[in-house]
Amino acid sequence: MKVFVFDLLAYGEQLEHLKIDNELPYPLSNQYFRPEVAARTYAEHLEAWEELDRLGYDGVGFNEHHCSPYGLMNSPNLLAAAAAQRTKNLKLLIYGNLLPLHEPLRLAEELAMLDCMSNGRLISGFARGIPREYQVHNVPLAQSRARFEEAFDIITRAWTEEIFSYDGVFWSYKDVALWPRPLQRPRPPIWMPIVGSKESIEFAARHNLPITPGLGRSQGLCDDIIRYYARCLTQSGHRITLDHLSLGISAYVADSKAGAVREMGPHHLYFNRTLFSHGNFTETERQRETGYASPGSTDYVSPENLRAAQFARDDFRGLTMADVERQAEHMPWGTSDEVARRIIDAADSAGANTVQVSLNRGVLPHEMFMEQIRRFAAEVLPALQSHRVERVPIAEEVAA
Repeated sequence: MKVFVFDLLAYGEQLEHLKIDNELPYPLSNQYFRPEVAARTYAEHLEAWEELDRLGYDGVGFNEHHCSPYGLMNSPNLLAAAAAQRTKNLKLLIYGNLLPLHEPLRLAEELAMLDCMSNGRLISGFARGIPREYQVHNVPLAQSRARFEEAFDIITRAWTEEIFSYDGVFWSYKDVALWPRPLQRPRPPIWMPIVGSKESIEFAARHNLPITPGLGRSQGLCDDIIRYYARCLTQSGHRITLDHLSLGISAYVADSKAGAVREMGPHHLYFNRTLFSHGNFTETERQRETGYASPGSTDYVSPENLRAAQFARDDFRGLTMADVERQAEHMPWGTSDEVARRIIDAADSAGANTVQVSLNRGVLPHEMFMEQIRRFAAEVLPALQSHRVERVPIAEEVAA
């Protein structure tokens, strides 16, 4: 099993005290932004990624967000470039560039540079992004999917064709020969995070792209996504394998379950109640009203999992420590044996030979994050990397 660490890289100080009526104001005035905190945050995370490389993790995951303390990776490509020069073996998973918001030929060029600079360690994740990012960049939400698909076509053609021209709805190019080209041929691997929309699952299957299903949501929703994805892959002439799936998992190693809740619980609460959905709406129904999601985007979801697919804001904002204690009973939080067992069980159940472990949800102090990296590497990582997932159970169910 391959083990990546997904790093959100939130602003390095808690801002709970700025909330009004239980909400962090949006937009959050930059009078509250301290450049020295950001400088320290970037330096600390670069140090953490060097430690991941030294300790034998398989990769690190970056993301793209804008105008919020939720995440300071406004340009994941810049951070991946820095990491490429500070690490030797880590795969660099950019998860992902938000294709609808940016000029795609520029992204193709930057990613080709990154693949060369890292000696072929790039995994290029492509995503649509959350509604807040569209407001920041003044892109209509209703254009999101069309822009994504057009940008995908442009980037992959720029990487693989000697000279290409393109006449699209949003972007057009004439007689372009990309310099540099990616080191990996015919192109770097492309992964897609799947929050839950049917059309995204179908697109990934049509192009035979690996996915991360559900992004840490309920196992039932994750299973529904995998089931529909396997069916769509078959319809497109492909067959699901262990390398088609990676799982997003939040983990915390402690001396006991109670110790994990006590140490990590407050940071988990801050992430959910303050950072997650800052300036953003998560509800599927509201996204449908804006044209970001289609009327039938969750048609494939089982009735018992529709609640999870709705992404209700109150599920995050109303979280209590009692809720965290209940959730932790089923999470890989606790002793190293329990953390390893729960991650392996989840990977076996899904049929995923890669996991993306979050060790820093909610702005952990740097020394606490580094301690988790080291403790997880010493006590959990060997068990995961020596385990081999053998099958994709849901795919067998679909085939039957």
